[in-house]
Amino acid sequence: MKKGFSTIMSAQFFSSLADNALFVAAVELLRTGGAPEWQRVALVPMFAFFYVVLAPFVGAFADALPKGRVMFVSNAIKVVGCLMMLFGAHPLLAYSVVGLGAAAYSPAKYGILTELLPPSQLVKANGWIEGLTIGSIILGVLLGGQLVGAKIAGMLLGWDFPAFETGIDTAPEAAITSIMVLYVVAAGFNLYIPRTDAPLQPMDTNLLRLAQDFRQCNRRLWQDKLGQISLATTTLFWGVSGNLRYIVFAWAAAALGYATTQASSLVGVVAIGTAVGAIVASVMMKLDRATSVIPLGIGMGLLVILLNFIDNVWVAAPFLIMLGAIGGFLVVPMNALLQHRGHNLMGAGRSIAVQNFNEQACILLLGAFYAGMTIVGMSAFGAITMFGIVVAGTMWIIGRWHRHNMVAHRQELERLLAIARADTH
Repeated sequence: MKKGFSTIMSAQFFSSLADNALFVAAVELLRTGGAPEWQRVALVPMFAFFYVVLAPFVGAFADALPKGRVMFVSNAIKVVGCLMMLFGAHPLLAYSVVGLGAAAYSPAKYGILTELLPPSQLVKANGWIEGLTIGSIILGVLLGGQLVGAKIAGMLLGWDFPAFETGIDTAPEAAITSIMVLYVVAAGFNLYIPRTDAPLQPMDTNLLRLAQDFRQCNRRLWQDKLGQISLATTTLFWGVSGNLRYIVFAWAAAALGYATTQASSLVGVVAIGTAVGAIVASVMMKLDRATSVIPLGIGMGLLVILLNFIDNVWVAAPFLIMLGAIGGFLVVPMNALLQHRGHNLMGAGRSIAVQNFNEQACILLLGAFYAGMTIVGMSAFGAITMFGIVVAGTMWIIGRWHRHNMVAHRQELERLLAIARADTH
C-alpha cells in the first residue's frame, strides 16, 4: 500500500470508533431521559437524514478540496453535534448534526482510496478499511456500553474541577464528553493525510445545477449493468445493517433481558463476524468475481429470521458472528466493484455520494418502517422477521436481475459477432 494509507486508516478508525460509542451513549441518554421507544429507534434514520438531503452536494464538495481537509472539517462538525447534546438540544436533533459530519466525511474517506491506489488494490484496500471500520464498531459499541455503565461513569463523574461547574451530571453526558476526545484525535490524523495528484474539480455554486448533476450521476450508475447490481446489493446490505444495530439492542432486551451495557457487547459480536468476513473476502476475492457473492445475501436474510428462536447467549454469540461474517464477505467485493465503476463513470467523490445517498435512503426508509412498527406495538421478534424476509426476497430479485443482464450481454455480443462475420464475407 502507498504511503499515507496508514494515516487514512488511523483517521477512519478513531472517527468510526467515536461514531459508534456515541450511538450507545445517545440511546442511553434518551432512555434515562424517559423518551419513548420510537425515539431511540429514530436515532438510526436521523443519523442518515443529512446523508440523503445533502447527497447532491457533499460529493462535489469532496472533489473540490483535498480529501484530508474535508475529513478534518467533517470531524469538527461531529464535535459540534456532541456539544449540542451536552448543552440541551434534543438528542435526535444533535445526533442528526453528527450525521451531517459523517455525510461529508464518507465521500472523502472512500474517494481518496480510488485516487491513491490502482484498481488492482481496491478490493484489498476495501478489505482493510471495512475490516478496520468493523473493528472500530466492535470497540466503539463496547466502549460506549462501558462509558454509560455504573463503574466507569462513576469514575468520570467523580472528577472535579475547582471553581468550574461543567454541568455534566449524568453517565451519558460523561460518555459524550469522553467521545469528543476521539473526534479530536481523528481530526489530528486528518491533518497528515497526503495530497494526491488527482486534480480538484471546482464545486459549482449553483445548487440547482449541483442537484441536476447529482441526478445524472445517480442515473448513470443505476443504468450501468455492473454498477446497478453492486449498488442494489450494497444499498440493501447497509440499509439492513444500519437498522440491525438497534434491533439487536431491542432483541437482547426482549430475549435475554439485557440492559444497554450488556446489549452493546452483542452488537460488537456481530461486528466481529463482519470483520472476519471482510478480511477473508479481501484475500480470496477478485474484482472480476465480485457478483458471485450475491447468493450469500439470501442466506443472510434467512439467518436473520432464525434469531427469533434463540434465547441463550451462548448460542446467540456464535450465531451472530456467523451472520456478521456472511455480511462482511458479501459487502467488500461488491463495494470495491461499485467504487471502481463509479470512479470510471463520474469521479470518486460524486460516485461515493451517490452510493451514500442510496444506502442511507434505505437506512432512513427501513428505520422509519421499524419505528412505525414500534409505534403500533410490534415486538422486536416481529420486526426481525420482517427484515429477514425483505433481505432474502430482495437479494433473490437482485440475483435474477444480474442473470438477466448477463444473458442480454451475451446475446448482444453474439449479435455483434454475427454482424462482423457477415461483413467479412
